[in-house]
Amino acid sequence: MTSAPDRLLRRLEWHVVRRLDGRLQGAYRTAFRGTGIDFDSVREYAPEDDVRHIDWNVTARLDEPYVRQYTEDRELTAWLVLDRSASMRFGAAGHQAGGTDRAGGKDSVLAEFAVCLARLFTHGGNRVGAILFDNRFQRTIPARTGRTHVLHLAHELTKPLPTSTDRSTTDLDAMLRLAASTARRRSLVFVISDFIGEVDWEPALTRLSHRHEVVVLRIVDPVELDLPDLGVVLLEDAETGEQVLADTSDPLFRRRLQAEVAARESAVEAAMRRAGVTAHRIGTDQDLVEVLVEMVHRSKHRRPKVPAAAPDSVETHR
Repeated sequence: MTSAPDRLLRRLEWHVVRRLDGRLQGAYRTAFRGTGIDFDSVREYAPEDDVRHIDWNVTARLDEPYVRQYTEDRELTAWLVLDRSASMRFGAAGHQAGGTDRAGGKDSVLAEFAVCLARLFTHGGNRVGAILFDNRFQRTIPARTGRTHVLHLAHELTKPLPTSTDRSTTDLDAMLRLAASTARRRSLVFVISDFIGEVDWEPALTRLSHRHEVVVLRIVDPVELDLPDLGVVLLEDAETGEQVLADTSDPLFRRRLQAEVAARESAVEAAMRRAGVTAHRIGTDQDLVEVLVEMVHRSKHRRPKVPAAAPDSVETHR
């Protein structure tokens, strides 16, 4: 009998990867190649050199100008930072994704995105690692390549989550700091989360983007953006367990809620821009292929960033 991870991977290969290859003609395999630029060495300054590459730390020590040299890292390593907190288990059943009906919410979309991305990148021989995070349980899957490795990731994502009594909001700062400490080498980092949490995560995301190319896939359910008129309902915070009785048909309540949602969305988008990351907001009702096509097209138009000289990171060369 075929296992659940194998069924998931086969379904995504047939309904998403095959369609994606037809739409992009393999462009996704090279869209992110060559994004890493690593420090190689320093040498004496020549008149034709760009003064922006002068290493002022070494220049001061040797009393003559030296420039830093960089090499492009062709072997891509991608990391998937996956938020598996309680709020990610929110969502309605029975929507369309990847051309097939499936039940589930934000966690199902996260699993499908993660498996698709892993399959696409490993198909080109690149390595993919993953960090599965909630406040109490973290799991790191080392970066490897191959279909068997993708199946292993699918297995981890389809396993039932351990029961937890932790009722605190997701510590996104800790999740991003864990990603920074795990991905030692310059990498392409996908952060897949709803970014629901009270801890200030912007500084950690900014630091992560200084070292790596970061793409944020923020998953939202349409109900979170526009609560339907359901009359009087009991609303519960999935992470804290706090409950409130609300009349969703009350015009004043709806206006206040919409204003709060708009303010939250604006604040999150502004923080993403300040952190210097490429961010996509993905609805659980959106087609997976269309989202991936848009993501690849946007990524093909970006320019690699040359890292600035780190004053104390280079030993003196004589």
